[in-house]
Amino acid sequence: MTTAPAIVGVIGGGRMGAGIAQSFATAGSQLTVVESDAAAAAAALDRIAVGLKRAEERDRLPESAARLLARVTTVRAVADLPEHADLVVEAVPEDAALKARVLAAAEQTVTGTTVLASNTSSLSVTELAAALNRPGRFLGMHFFNPVPASALIEIVLTPHTGEDTVQAALDWTRGLGKRDVVVNDSPGFASSRLGVALGLEAIRMVEHGVAEPEAIDDAMRLGYKHPMGPLCLTDLVGLDVRLAIAEHLEATLGERFAPPRLLREKVARGELGRKTGQGFYTWR
Repeated sequence: MTTAPAIVGVIGGGRMGAGIAQSFATAGSQLTVVESDAAAAAAALDRIAVGLKRAEERDRLPESAARLLARVTTVRAVADLPEHADLVVEAVPEDAALKARVLAAAEQTVTGTTVLASNTSSLSVTELAAALNRPGRFLGMHFFNPVPASALIEIVLTPHTGEDTVQAALDWTRGLGKRDVVVNDSPGFASSRLGVALGLEAIRMVEHGVAEPEAIDDAMRLGYKHPMGPLCLTDLVGLDVRLAIAEHLEATLGERFAPPRLLREKVARGELGRKTGQGFYTWR
C-alpha cells in the first residue's frame, strides 16, 4: 500500500498551492505552506479550510476538517521549511526566474534526501533543474485544478531525474488516490500542449463567428465525452494563464500556438474567467 509523504512543504498558497496542501493533509501528511506575508498566509490557510469544510460536507474526508487543518502551518520564508521534509513542491506563478530562485533556496534549506518538485504547467523542468546542485532529486509534479477533485498528476522527468526520485513521486501520487502519467520534459508536456491547442482553436472559432461558446463546448462534451468544453475550461484555468502558456509554446514550438486576438483582447480588458466573474461566460 502506498502512502503520502510524512512531511511536505508547499511554496505558494494560491489556488493551486492551497489545493496541493489540502490533498496532502487529507492523506495524512504534515504541511508547511510558505507565503510572503501575514495577509497572504491567512488567505492561504482560509482557502485550505474552506476546501476541507466543503469536502467534509460531502463526506469525503477520513477525519474531521478541523483535525486535518491542524496539520497545516504557514511560514513567511523558504528558509523556514522543515529541514527533513520528504517533499517540497513549488507552486508560485509561472515565472521561470522566480521558480528557479525559490527552488534553489529550498535546496539550501532541506537535506539531500528531500525531493523537490515544480508544479509548472508548461515551463522547462530541465532548465529549472539547472539552478540546483542536486538535480537528481528534482522533477515536475503537475497538479490539476481543482487539485482535491482532480484524478491526475503529470510526472515530468528531466535527463537528470534519479530513478528513486521517480519512484517516490509515483508512490506519493498513488498515496493521494490519484493517477499518474509520466512524460519526458518537453514544452507544455502532454497535458498543457494538447489542452492549449484545443482551447486556442475553440477561441479562434468564437473569434471567426463559427459558433457561440456554449455550442462549441457542447460539441466537445456531447460528441467527444469531455467533462467540460475547452472554453469553460479556459475560464476555470484563467485566460491570463492560458495566454502566458500559449506565448511560451509559440516561442518554443512555433506559430501554431500563436494566441488569438480575442484572447489578448479579453485579457487586456481584465476578463480572465471565473476569478474575475467574466471570461467566455459570466460567473456568479
